[in-house]
Amino acid sequence: MSQEIAVVGSPDFTAGFRLAGVRRFENVQDGERAERLDDAVTSVLDDAGVGIVVMHDEDIEYLSRTVRQRVETSVEPVVVTLGGGTGSGNLREQIKRAIGIDLMEE
Repeated sequence: MSQEIAVVGSPDFTAGFRLAGVRRFENVQDGERAERLDDAVTSVLDDAGVGIVVMHDEDIEYLSRTVRQRVETSVEPVVVTLGGGTGSGNLREQIKRAIGIDLMEE
């Protein structure tokens, strides 16, 4: 069972997670996002030890269509996006996808 958390993003984004003890991360400089982000995300998605991938919400825009679709449909590892335009609806969908049920169902 995969249990490691991986963080993908700019060094500023990953720094806080590294200080909190996350050991698996992929730094992608802002100027390199278009070229390197696909490779960085694919690397953590293919790592069998990773159970959760954390990314900045705005970085999703820089992914190729293939990698973006993989991120949006990935169940294991679960991909969680933070920051930017992330609203409660988006987080709700991520939780629902991860555990298979809607905890907020009325």
